Amino acid sequence: MTRRILLVAHPRRVEAQQLAGEVADRLYAAGLQVAVLPDAAEATILGGSPNVVTADPTDPAAGCELVCVLGGDGAILRAAALSRGTDAPLLGVNLGHVGFLAEAEREKLGETVDRIVARDYVVEERMTLEVGATHEGEVIARTWALNEVTVEKASRERMLEVTLEIDGRPLSTFGCDGVVTATPTGSTAYAFSAGGPVVWPDVEAMLVVPISAHAQFARPLVIGPTSALAIETVADAEVSAVMWCDGSRMVGLPPGARIDVCRSQTPVRLARLSSWPFADRLVAKFDLSVNGWRGLARRQNGGSGTSGRS
Repeated sequence: MTRRILLVAHPRRVEAQQLAGEVADRLYAAGLQVAVLPDAAEATILGGSPNVVTADPTDPAAGCELVCVLGGDGAILRAAALSRGTDAPLLGVNLGHVGFLAEAEREKLGETVDRIVARDYVVEERMTLEVGATHEGEVIARTWALNEVTVEKASRERMLEVTLEIDGRPLSTFGCDGVVTATPTGSTAYAFSAGGPVVWPDVEAMLVVPISAHAQFARPLVIGPTSALAIETVADAEVSAVMWCDGSRMVGLPPGARIDVCRSQTPVRLARLSSWPFADRLVAKFDLSVNGWRGLARRQNGGSGTSGRS
């Protein structure tokens, strides 16, 4: 049976398309079939590789053993919609800035291709969120998110009034610029920028992070994975809102809308090339200073090492 890789790259970004052509050539030379999305097929071929097939637009990852994404976190989040619900894990090669979701950097692209060919990776599952928006009993949207669901005010000059509900009970009503509901995967994205905690990805939980809230009790919350969360926009405030899922899918919300969020039963599968601790990933991606750490010295000296800056 032919091994197939779905290769995803921005169709209008020259660098991504050139690298996509190189990757396609290398995979083809190793005996793998390369599939690309219909709107990227021509651009990828112009990038230097005619050795591609066009994926089925209704189910691009069908029959693929892996989805390889060339780009930043935005591209990886968009590609997650292609792999979610399939057996194909997602592997991101960072062409952006932080690239927290990416597993490899551009400088190691050749090594990454070799690891794909050898199936030298492990797969981990990341929880996602199921989202439903309603208004006066009518369904506005049903969608999902890997990183976060954000409810924000639609008008800059007006404050959004919301009520938080957890497990069917009201918790607090307050004015704010918005509310972020995030997964542990998304804790290092928008939720982090809004002042939320960093949560290790193997922790199963949901985060609730108010944005610029005007209330005494409007602190970030960490709730259990089986809890049900709802955000209601106050109807008599007459302020419209918008809902964003993973920063790319937007839905308009009228006053009095209700957004229900819970853990989804369908995770996103990520391919991992390394087993480095999450703390190391934080240090590398955020360029954190660890000067003065002497943990290794203490262990090597049987606990006799001293702490302090070196």
